[in-house]
Parts: sequence; structure tokens; C-alpha cells
Amino acid sequence: MAATLQRNVRPVLPQFLRSKLKPKCSQRISTICCSASPSAKRYAVTLLPGDGIGPEVITVAKTALELAGSFEGIGFGFTEMPVGGAALDLTGVPLPEETLSVCKQSDAVLLAAIGGYKWDKNEKHLKPETGLLQLREGLKVFANLRPASVLPQLVDASTLKKEVAEGVDLMVVRELTGGIYFGKPRGFGTNENGEEIGFNTEVYATYEIDRIARIAFETARKRRGKLCSVDKANVLEASMLWRKRIEAIALEYPDIELSHMYVDNAAMQLVRNPKQFDTIVTNNIFGDILSDEASMITGSIGMLASASLGESGPGLFEPIHGSAPDIAGQDKANPLATVLSAAMLLKYGLGEVKAAQRIETAVLDTLNKGFRTGDIFSDGNKLVGCKQMGEEVLKSLDCKVPAGS
Repeated sequence: MAATLQRNVRPVLPQFLRSKLKPKCSQRISTICCSASPSAKRYAVTLLPGDGIGPEVITVAKTALELAGSFEGIGFGFTEMPVGGAALDLTGVPLPEETLSVCKQSDAVLLAAIGGYKWDKNEKHLKPETGLLQLREGLKVFANLRPASVLPQLVDASTLKKEVAEGVDLMVVRELTGGIYFGKPRGFGTNENGEEIGFNTEVYATYEIDRIARIAFETARKRRGKLCSVDKANVLEASMLWRKRIEAIALEYPDIELSHMYVDNAAMQLVRNPKQFDTIVTNNIFGDILSDEASMITGSIGMLASASLGESGPGLFEPIHGSAPDIAGQDKANPLATVLSAAMLLKYGLGEVKAAQRIETAVLDTLNKGFRTGDIFSDGNKLVGCKQMGEEVLKSLDCKVPAGS
């Protein structure tokens, strides 16, 4: 690497968030931030702002983490590192070795957004998205959890009829590091007619299916006890093995109701009757498509978080939206998906459920007050930008106590 990367550790609360809070809340925050008493627990979190709107939304999520943690005796050491297009511009590669090293040494990783038009014509190994694939591989995360819930405050934002969208609450568990995206052989060649061809391989080993199956069954057990495995076992040998192993692992979870569905039918059922689903488990490519489809039921991908987990080591937490270069730097981004990704980081990455609930409650409270960014705005609500939405979440975080606390 040509130069050592600068690690950017920012102050606890930016001035724009301190100065605009209500007096009662700001006094409490000031006391918390200036307190010399050490936190009972301290975690190392790597922040990857990435590209586009990433730096804007991750600032909001970071302050939410700090404030929620302060109420539960939790402290954080943040290290900010480059990835994606930002890393390409700085170092010439989308995932610098130092970035990956810092991520591996942390307790959890929070990523904001990757990509942009600027790098679209780069060769594959120099695309920002390649850095994300390398990051997932480097952290050995193989299970991607994507919740898709229609919040009562946003049911009218869904493109589906209210009676179809209302009450939807599902989780897609996607296998993340196997299948056609990583299978070999892959590449380009020439067929017997002299025509150029491109080819990829959909391949899964038993251990890859078994480990994602167990995470899916455990996830379903924590929810409503229903798991739907999505495959294409009527055509693909890889899916035939997938179904065979899912059924074998199901014997370990007799309390979970297991069903199977072909991927084409699942895609149709997600828009026809999404409430039938609780937890869905599927392979890499099907999960990539179905989780995006499920996200649109909620009305905006600006509201949806995700978690990527492995058997050990730090998890990777990120919103599912892109870098939105068209609105970057204009204070128009919706930070709530990144804030909710921070809540997933607390819950699934660190086991800090109470702090996670504080953030989730604050987001709901902010929506109940009618604050909306442009992507979820409707008549009768208050249109705000990224910074103000962050301020309102912090006010709710500081002044709201989660149920059961």
C-alpha cells in the first residue's frame, strides 16, 4: 500500500446534533458525554462510510449507537476506514488490506453504502462492489438476515393494497458466500460453433447448506416458528441437495413448521400474500432477488437494515439501499435504515438487546411524530432532511424509555 490509511475517530456527538436538541434532552446528553466514569462494557466497532450518501447516514447511526449505549453502560471505540469507491480513489483497490485487518480485529462492522457512477466502467476487480464481496469473504460471514416489516406508520407508502401490506413481518435468511456468485468454473470461452460464451456454476456443499439451515431454524424459533425454504428442486441438482439437507436439519427442530416453495412461486406469493411468510431461507442468488422484492413491500428500501453473520468473528451490518449518488451531499438521504442496522449490530452482533430496543423504539417514536424524509413522505407529515431526521431520533432516544426497561 502506497500510504498508511488514516483512521478517523470522530467526537462523541457532532455540534449540529448537540445544539438543536431540546433543552431537557441536550442537558442529559451533555452529562453523558462529559462523564468521566468508564463504561461497564466497551466494544470496538469499525465504521465503513463508503460512497455516496454513506458518510451522511453513518454519522447519524454512530451517534445513535453512542447514546443508546450510554444508557446501558456500553462504550464504543470507533475506527473509520475506507472501502469501495472511496478506497479506490485513495489506494487504488476497493478493499485495502488495512481496512480488512481493522474489521477483523473489531467486535462488529457497520457499513453504509458502496458504489457510484464514477466507477461503473472499471474492470470487475476494480469495481467498488468487488470490495463488498471481498469483505464478506474476508470476514467469513455466510448468513444474511434481512427483515422486511411494514410499519403501521408507513403502510400507505407500500405499492401494495393496504389490506395486503398491513401486518407484513418477515425475515429472509440468505446464504451469502456460496452458489453461483462464487462457484467455479466460471468465465468466458468459445463453444463448438465458435461463439463466445459466458458461464457460471451453481454449486453447494453439504456443510454450506447445513450451517445456513441452522441459522434459519434458530431465527424462525425466535420469531413465529415457521420456516419456508425456497429452491428450484424440480430442475436444479444443487436445489435438490438443498432440499434434502434442509429436511435433514429440520429433524433437529421439531418445533418449527417447515415448508418448501419453488422460487418462481415464492416471487409471486410475496406480492400476492406476503403475510403467509414468517422466515424464508434460500440460496445466494434467489435470496438476492427475493430480499429486494420483499423490501419494496415496505414502501422504501431506505427503511431496511441487514445483518451478515458467520460462525465466529465480527458481523457485518448494513442498510440494503445503495449509495444514491444523485442525492449525495444534499441532506436528502433517509438515515433510518442505517440506524436500524446499528440496532441489528447491537442485537445480533453484540447481544445488547436492550440498547437495540432503545434505538428501535426511538425510530418508531420519530415516525409517530410525523417526521419523514422524501422517500417516505406523504401529505400530512413533516418533510425533513437526513440531519434533522437524525436529530429527531436522538431526541426520542434520549427521552423515551423502552417498554420493559
